[in-house]
Amino acid sequence: MGGLFGVVSKEDCVMDVYFGTDYHSHLGTSRGGMAIWSGSSFNKSIHNIENTPFRAKFEAEVSNIKGIMGIGCISDTEPQPLTVRSHLGQYAISTVGKINNLDEIAAKEFSNQKNIHFMETSKGTINPTEFVSVIIDHENSFKEGLLKAQELIEGSCSILLLTQQGIYASRDKLGRTPLIVGKKEGSYCVSSESCTFANLGYIFNYELGPCIC
Repeated sequence: MGGLFGVVSKEDCVMDVYFGTDYHSHLGTSRGGMAIWSGSSFNKSIHNIENTPFRAKFEAEVSNIKGIMGIGCISDTEPQPLTVRSHLGQYAISTVGKINNLDEIAAKEFSNQKNIHFMETSKGTINPTEFVSVIIDHENSFKEGLLKAQELIEGSCSILLLTQQGIYASRDKLGRTPLIVGKKEGSYCVSSESCTFANLGYIFNYELGPCIC
């Protein structure tokens, strides 16, 4: 399956993203990653966690990264978060779910635009997170792009999208993969599971409803 965790804070949030993502390790066994906005660029790191736990893989790196916004992901499939530069600006994106009609949408895109392409995973399938970013980038804003992605996708796909201004969180339209918002003084987080909150000092704020398109 996989798990998502993101933080927007008035102070450095790297350790919260690090531990919050690690608390989702039971949801995936393939890749773990974080993307932090430093104020001028994205610091992204992704590691294979098949044989070594997330915390051990990232422990040596987190002390060298600073930022007040970031997202992390535990993935059972492709490496993420991805960082993207498009007409909407720079952003980082992570997804959790299963897109049942991915090949169908891709075929329609190929028929409409000859210069489009999609990256593949090591298993030869289209990278679903990169695929979602392409849908988003067709629209005129991040909000419109996220709504369009949820409209087109059959199955389940919850999304965290980190921009220079903040984090967009979009729960799948059927509510199968939850996203929960927590808060503490000076910070907000969004998480696949609320069990991460107590260990990091957050309290439950609200649960995102399904994205009705």
